[in-house]
Parts: sequence; C-alpha cells; structure tokens
Amino acid sequence: MTDIFASEDAHSSGLYAKHAQAIIRGQGALLWDIDGREYIDCIGGHGVANLGHAHPEIAAAIAEQAQRLITLPETFYNDRRAELMEKICALSPGLERVFFCNSGTESVEAALKFARLSTGRSQIVAAMRGFHGRTMGALSATWNKNYRQPFEPLVPGFQHVPFNNIEALQQAVDGDTAAVILEVVQGEGGVYLAENHYLQAARQICLQQGTLLIIDEVQTGFGRTGKMFAIQHSGITPDMLCVAKSIAGGLPMGAVLIGPGVTGLAPGLHGSTFGGNPLACAAALAVLRVMERDQLPQKAAEQGASLMTCLRQIQSPLVREVRGLGLMIGIELKKKVAPYLQAMSDRGVLALPAGMTVIRLLPPLVITSPQVERVVEVIDEVLAQSE
Repeated sequence: MTDIFASEDAHSSGLYAKHAQAIIRGQGALLWDIDGREYIDCIGGHGVANLGHAHPEIAAAIAEQAQRLITLPETFYNDRRAELMEKICALSPGLERVFFCNSGTESVEAALKFARLSTGRSQIVAAMRGFHGRTMGALSATWNKNYRQPFEPLVPGFQHVPFNNIEALQQAVDGDTAAVILEVVQGEGGVYLAENHYLQAARQICLQQGTLLIIDEVQTGFGRTGKMFAIQHSGITPDMLCVAKSIAGGLPMGAVLIGPGVTGLAPGLHGSTFGGNPLACAAALAVLRVMERDQLPQKAAEQGASLMTCLRQIQSPLVREVRGLGLMIGIELKKKVAPYLQAMSDRGVLALPAGMTVIRLLPPLVITSPQVERVVEVIDEVLAQSE
C-alpha cells in the first residue's frame, strides 16, 4: 500500500485530495481496499456506479465488444451505436436525436453551443448553487466562486439567478436569452430539489421567450431519483437533456438528448473523436437492459424513501435537515461534515460531501436492504458520538 501511495503522490497532478485508502476491487455496492477491508460504497463513483461494481453483464458486454470493434468515429455507421440511439431516445419521449460525447461537462458544453447556434442568441441563465462542469463553458454556468475565480475571465454572457425563484427567472429571461440551464437536484450544491412548479414555470417562460431549456441530469439520470430521468417527476420535456456518469456502467460516456426546438445542427459544427464509440455503446446497452429488467428506478424510489425515513428518525441535534429524491440524499448538519465523513469511513461506509455541511449519499441502485440498514446504523453512531 505504501508503494501505491508513494507512486501516486510522486506522479499525480496534485489536483485531487485523496482518501487514505487504496481501493482495488468492487462487487455490487461493496468495495475492498488493498488490506482486504470492506466498505459500503455510498459514493458510487460520484454517481457513476448506478449498477454497482463489476456487474457481470456489463463486463461481459464490454469483453464481447472489445473483441469485435472498440473504436469508430461517428462519421461511419455502427450497429451498437444505432441500437443505443434508438433505445435511449425511446426512453425520453420528445427528445428524438442524440449527440454522444465522453463526460458530463462535454455534454453541457455541447448543449450550450447548440443553444447559441439554434437561437442566434448568446445569453445563458443558470441557477445559484448549480454545478455543470469544469470546462470553460460549463464552468461559466457553474455558480461556486471557488471553481470559477482561478480561471476568470470566463465565457461572457452568463448570469445566475436564485434556484426555485420563478419571479427571478422570469425577470432574467428575455429575447436575448439562448438557454436556461437547470438541475432537477443540485447535487454538488447541497442536494437541493427543484420544485415541480418551478420546473413547469421554467418550461413556460422559455417557450414564451423562444429560449431553449437545458436540463442537466449528469448526476440524476438513469434511475438515480426513482425515475429513468429526474425531469420525469415534473411532467415536462426540455429542449435538451444532458446525461453522463452512469450511462455506460463506468466507462466514460456522455450524451445530449435533443428535441425538435434545436435547429441548425450540421456536419462539422461540433464533434467528438471518441463519442459514441462501440465499446461504450455496448456497455450502455447492457446498463439499460439490466436497469429495465430489474426495475432499478422503482427500487431506487423504494430504497430511497426507506433510507430517508430512517435517517429522519435519527435523534441528533447535529442534523438540520434530510432531503433527497430516490437514492440521491443529503444530510445537512449544523457543523462541517469532514470529520463525520472520516468517522463513517473508519466504520466501513464511504460517503461524499456536498458543500461544507452536507453529507451526500449516492449508493449504487443495487444496494441491498441489509446494506442500507448498516449505513443508517453507522450514521447514527457517528452523529451520536460526535455531538
């Protein structure tokens, strides 16, 4: 283990604050470090591992496709890509085209470009506390100054309005606004949920102004919130839906699902060398097949409701609020969460922060009921012993 730590420390870019564990194996919702210690994973690769780790059907699909064809640009047709395009568009009625890329920030970057191209406008409205990625366009839509300031000046034309405030959104959107970009659940921003009537109002405001509505589901997509896509809770259809993270079961992949209001897309205006490669498409098809067959969105809704009920029963004056949707849950404390996350890790449960005071839980959707019960026990122990 010392050699692993020393090697990474010697050669790493220095951009990551690392946990003091060398994780070498996973299965389902469990991870093991090099010393054989077991952890319940409530980080889930920051929302990537919706189907857990080392899922046999995903591994088999990757292995089979790797022996046929790994890479092929979208300038050629491909059987796996065509199948995935048809499948993913069928899951998102009203969004009948798709652009494939490699990550969430790439999907947001593409959507912003498509909005400006389609409308001929330059202004973008985003929400306070929102997080959309780290490339220059996506970063410009991101709120947190700690991400933004080191790289200013950013892309011009972006403004931020209070989340869930219809009046502020209405005042900000006008005839110069190319797009509004919103998350259904602000994950990095503290696990704050968009109210359905706010999203419905945003849809109407955009229609009235000829503005495109972009919904960022990089973290909430593919069953995480109890529906295949979180926007389905609100009953609206955006003009573009940005997805990534769990789409390909752990392989890098992102996508923009595109509605009929987006026009002007033509060859050469945007592209991605690796986007839609056959290997990632084969993995994504396996993910969707398992997710539908095993009814994982429904299970996420049930497990999430049960988990939040149990968390809300914890008797600790440290807890300010428990909020979430499906298996995307935030526990807001009255103190900074870093020591509590470490105490949880010491007891075999891995979790994320969402800001300074929120414990964020993003377990795989395949987490079992006994594992959920253990997570609650550990959080209860940690909060009780740290009052």
